[in-house]
Amino acid sequence: MGKRISLYFILFTIIFLSCDDENRVIPTPNTQVEERIPTPIFNADSAYDFIQTQVDFGPRVPNTKEHTACAEWLVKKLDSYGAKTMVQEGEVTAFNGDKLQIKNIIAQFNPEKTSRLLLFSHWDTRPVADKDKSRQGEPIDGANDGGSGVGVLLEIARQFNLQETKLGVDIIFFDAEDYGIFEGSMNRGAEDDWCLGSQYWGNNPPIANYRPRFGILLDMVGETNAQYPKEYFSTYHAGNIVNKVWNTARNIGYSNYFINTKIGQITDDHRYVNILANIPSIDIIGWNTTTNTFGDYHHTHKDNMEGIDKNSLKAVGQTVMEVVYQEK
Repeated sequence: MGKRISLYFILFTIIFLSCDDENRVIPTPNTQVEERIPTPIFNADSAYDFIQTQVDFGPRVPNTKEHTACAEWLVKKLDSYGAKTMVQEGEVTAFNGDKLQIKNIIAQFNPEKTSRLLLFSHWDTRPVADKDKSRQGEPIDGANDGGSGVGVLLEIARQFNLQETKLGVDIIFFDAEDYGIFEGSMNRGAEDDWCLGSQYWGNNPPIANYRPRFGILLDMVGETNAQYPKEYFSTYHAGNIVNKVWNTARNIGYSNYFINTKIGQITDDHRYVNILANIPSIDIIGWNTTTNTFGDYHHTHKDNMEGIDKNSLKAVGQTVMEVVYQEK
């Protein structure tokens, strides 16, 4: 009798627990993974056309009608892509005493977002061809030095309008970067003779408490067989961002452009964004590692559309877009 009761009890307990298990909610670990936003395809043909349009205005030297006309076009183009655009106007003094009326063009995408990234380039062109053997006193087209970085960033801005980024992004076109000391001048000049627009911006912040995560400068990124080494100021101020960008380029197939070679310091707009605004910033800049200098087009009349390579534009544009769209 007692044994039979025990068996019934055991059987009842098993059935009860089994029924209870069917209704019990068992917690599962949170395995949700944030959905990856696909990076749009950078259109090198479009970037090339943007460079051509700039060159068609003529040399974009401060205090000229060509400079004013191109600035108006840049603002309208950025506005058409949905950016909140402003122009920071100011006056700076060049190394030779010239008073330059400058325009820093600033475009904000998703201005309401507090987490932001900064992309920038200079849009002015060299007032003289001081490295050329002829027509040294005439301004240059600046297809690569001035035009290429802007062309790439305009195409990126166009993509922002088609597919929104997770973070806010700002694009700045700095003025008067290339009005430094002329080659062969008796005056040796100084580093601060260059990058007058970014210096003005850094000393006169147009946006209060502006603190993007990091900045990326594009300068002379369109030449044939371009190579972009790791520049000194970039690695010193923002080595982790250099690694992020160069690793991204390698992962998407552009390691032959973004080479694992270090070079010395280059005075460029990123220097002043780092020093004056305290924003960790890097420079993607074309450099000839064989001659250890810029290409032979630099500050000559060879800096025209014949020297622009769409493959180089693609490598830079797609890499920068991958960094921006995948930043969390």
